[in-house]
Parts: sequence; structure tokens; C-alpha cells
Amino acid sequence: MTSQQRILVVGTRNAGKCRELVELLAGLPVEVRSLSDFEGIGAHAETGTTFRENAAAKALAYARATGHWCVADDSGLEVPALGNEPGLYSSRWAGREGDDAANNRKLMERIAAVPRERRQARYVCVAVLASPEEVLLEACGTCEGVITDRPAGGGGFGYDPYFFVPELGKTMAELPPEAKHGLSHRGKALRSLVEQMRRMGGL
Repeated sequence: MTSQQRILVVGTRNAGKCRELVELLAGLPVEVRSLSDFEGIGAHAETGTTFRENAAAKALAYARATGHWCVADDSGLEVPALGNEPGLYSSRWAGREGDDAANNRKLMERIAAVPRERRQARYVCVAVLASPEEVLLEACGTCEGVITDRPAGGGGFGYDPYFFVPELGKTMAELPPEAKHGLSHRGKALRSLVEQMRRMGGL
């Protein structure tokens, strides 16, 4: 923009996710803000039945609450041997929202009876851009991996220490940010969304 940069709100209160989204949106001619920059905005309940429904509802709700365009995503871990759980409930699988340690303990308990050759998993992310009036754009990304027995790495968040990427020989938590963004579900979804935003114009 030539006169005043558009404000783009990152629609999450998850510190790890917020950091990743800000990094992935770097380079756009926008001023990126987080929800913490706005007072009185509570968490939007995730009541949808798909990642897309949750992402769209959050993006719209936060865009309307802030008066600015908003990017929000919904993402999760799917383990086919566990009936694609935790899926939509990934961040609160063990009961409390955002309790990574408890969620990972539950994952280890549930995966213990699954043979190693059947521990395939995927991360899924749907990212949505909304204005206060409507959903503008959406994109999806996935990342394939395997659930490992022992955590490794101090980066990332969520299930990253247990999500092993065979082609790299490392867990997601062992990857530096630039490497993770290059192959992660969120990185793929956000790059697609950013490319659509550039083509759409209005920035």
C-alpha cells in the first residue's frame, strides 16, 4: 500500500502458533498484529465439525471484533491407527486447552498398543483470511510423519517432539524455524494463502 499499511490480525492466543504465523506472514506489505494488541476479545469457541469451519468462524469473529482483516487457522494431528484422533480436538485432547504435556502423555498411552509400522500420522492445517464482512480466501496444507516413542528437540509446540519426519531423520521439534516452515502443514497453508493474497491485491 502506498498511503497506509493495512493491519492484518493473527487470530490466535496460542503463543507458539502466533509466532509461526507472524514469521510466515513476514514480507507482506501489512502491519501484523496479534489478538493481545486488542482489549476485551475473548477466545472464540471451536464448535465446527471440520478444520475449515473452525478456521473460518475464528477468522470472521476476530475480524469483526477488531475491525481488521484477520488470518486464523485450525490445525491438528491425525493418526489413522487411532481413528484419526486427536483431529479437531488436538489442542484439548487431554481435557484442558493447550496442555501440551498432557496431550502428549495421552498420545503415548494410546499409541503404545499400535505396532511401529502402523504409527503413520499427519498434521493438517486450514488457514482462512476474512474481512469483517466475509471470508476472503482459504488454503489447506498437510505434512506426513510418524509418531515416535521418545520426544526429541526443544523447538515447536504441541505434538512436535513426537512427530518424526522420516525424510529428514528428525522430529518437527528438532528443526530450525525456517526448515519447519518449509515442510510443515501450517507453512504450506500460509504460503498458499499469502500467494492468493498477493494475486488478489488490496494490500
